[in-house]
This record gives sequence, C-alpha cells and structure tokens, in this order.
Amino acid sequence: MPSPSLRELLTVAADAAYLAGRRTLAYFNTGVEVEIKADDSPVTRADKEAEQLIRDIVAKRYPTHAILGEEGGETNGDPDHKWIIDPIDGTKSFIHGVPMYGVMIGVEVRGQPAVGAVYLPGTDELVLAATGLGVTHNGRPAKVSDVSRLKDACLLTSSFQGSLERSDAYEKLMAGTRISRGWGDVYGYVLVATGRAEIMLDPKMNPWDCAAIAPIIREAGGRFTTWAGEDTIWGPDAVATNGALYQEVITVLKNEKRKSADPVRSI
Repeated sequence: MPSPSLRELLTVAADAAYLAGRRTLAYFNTGVEVEIKADDSPVTRADKEAEQLIRDIVAKRYPTHAILGEEGGETNGDPDHKWIIDPIDGTKSFIHGVPMYGVMIGVEVRGQPAVGAVYLPGTDELVLAATGLGVTHNGRPAKVSDVSRLKDACLLTSSFQGSLERSDAYEKLMAGTRISRGWGDVYGYVLVATGRAEIMLDPKMNPWDCAAIAPIIREAGGRFTTWAGEDTIWGPDAVATNGALYQEVITVLKNEKRKSADPVRSI
C-alpha cells in the first residue's frame, strides 16, 4: 500500500480533531468528575473519550500506523508514521469552564513533525497545517505577525509559576514586551500562528503538547524550538515566536539563570 499524502493525513487529522472536540463539549461546564493521575495532573472522562475516538478513527483508516496519546500511551506500528494525540490540551482550563482548551493531533512522517490539526471547541476554531501546504485558520490562510520590536510584542506562557520558578528569562522578556498574558497551552500557540501574539513560552513540554504545533507555527512563518534552539518536539521545553523576534528571544532563553530544575506546566 502506498504511503498516504500529507494532504490525506491532514484531512483525516482535521476530521478526527473536530469530532473529538465536539465530544468534549458534552462535558464542558457540566461539573464532570476529575481524576488525578500519577504525575499529579488532572484527567476527565472527556479526555479519555476524545482520545479513544481519535484512536479509533486512525486505526480504522491506517491500521499499521503508530499512535502515541497522552492518556492511552503508545501503540507500536509503522515507525514512518506516528500519530501523536493530546485529546484536551488545557485540561485545567476545561474543568474550570474556561474555553481556551483544544484537541491536538500531530503526525510525524519519517521522524519529522509534518502534519498538525488543532480544534478549539470553545471558540470553534480549526487550525490546520502540513509541510509545504501552508496553514489555515477556519479555512482561511493564516500567518504570524510582522512585529519586529520586542517592545511591541505580546508575550504568553502556559504557567506563570513555572516560568518564574525556572529562571530569570521570563522576567527579562516580560519587562521588555508590550504586554504579557497567561493565554497559554494550545491557545497561546494558536494566537502566535494567527498573528495575534508574538511569543509563547512553555518551561516544560511533552511531545503530545506540541506535535501538532510545530508544523503549524513553521507553516505560518514562525519558529518553534526548545529554549536551547533545537528544532524538535521531544525537548524538555518550548518557545514559539513570529520569526522576526526569534533570535532576540532565543538569546535571552539561552542565557537564562536557572532557579529550578523541575518547572511546572499548566495543562
């Protein structure tokens, strides 16, 4: 069987993200029961059902492909095609009735993050990208902003606590930017990709938190790397910028003075 095209993979990912996102809305603002996982992070029935729905869609369409999900772990398969799923990025927002959460599906093709689909059910935003195909936001082409001065930039982070406890880098960037807010998790990266913010920081990162984001930011004209400047979704942290500010931001991050070895990420 020939390998699926990136456009085909993107279509399947988009459908799965949308359907999973609609499933989560059945539990949004309903007081759904919250469990605490071994890593002290929350999970709900909505997370589990959304991930299972995505897994079922992928397994039916591509039964040989590998799958890695935040809740269900890894299913071995074709190493050239790995689906990486976060059924709800921003579970803490979700359980508090805040609509800034999203379903994320990324596809690694031969070890490279090549496809990204993000659906934000609370705001009904669908962001899609694949290598060489550009990025769309609700069907329209999207791109990062052209802000080139740090003093004009909007800085976001998933965790004030984690960013401040990790090092002095966040404080330096916050002091130099026009505005800083906590519109974090997947929502923050979507804001950067669609030109509504310029810098998004995560002091702690998992692959399912960013597999969909890397191709989206890249195709929108921005940069997505670790704080050390590595182009990977498998790093311990992450930064996304509009591109024009990347070098200035990464210089601050590379020269950080560490305070904590175990920062916090809000999920």
